[in-house]
Amino acid sequence: MHIVSSPISAGRKRAAGVGIEQFHHPRPVGVGGRRRPRPTPERERLVAGLAGRVLELGSGDGVKLACYPPAVEEILLVEPDPFLRAASKAVVADLPAAPARLVDGELTRFPVPDASCDAVVCALILCCSGRLAETFAEIRRVLRPGGELRFYEHQRPRSHVVALLSGLVTPMWSRAAGGCHPARDILAAMRRAGFAVESVEHFAFRGFDHVVGVARPR
Repeated sequence: MHIVSSPISAGRKRAAGVGIEQFHHPRPVGVGGRRRPRPTPERERLVAGLAGRVLELGSGDGVKLACYPPAVEEILLVEPDPFLRAASKAVVADLPAAPARLVDGELTRFPVPDASCDAVVCALILCCSGRLAETFAEIRRVLRPGGELRFYEHQRPRSHVVALLSGLVTPMWSRAAGGCHPARDILAAMRRAGFAVESVEHFAFRGFDHVVGVARPR
């Protein structure tokens, strides 16, 4: 496994950010114009080299679709919130991206056939699953043999004191941030679910620990 620790976000022009990863985590997906944004370092790392059919959990505002490489033939966005799904439809329809569909699903139920996706992309969404083991089981189910899980998530703080404080504020924070669990150890949960983490980069965003990387089912 390849592990890197670096300030991935250094030097970003945050004032020029466009699009959002998720409505409950409004991080920009790109800089520049909304129709053809230049991906942020996190989004670029997340989708670089992808091809074929990709499923992404959470639609954000739809702008993220324009950041996918040309080799991606189809993008399925599973958005569990009906309001957010409706808000994203107009943006999705107007973007010059690969054929994309917003589908009605849950974080524990993807309306997608078994072994039908070349990759599953998760950006700041796994922290919000109330039944994370079931979410990982669904990801395993829809991935084709050799398929990848691409992830960009916040990670349990490496500082024991900060991790303890994060756990204490979780009940209040979760209600205000779409079910987010800030003290969740995403990497450990991923490995328990039977994924091998092939590469991971640790970085800080506004003082919070984050990871971006690639995993595959063992």
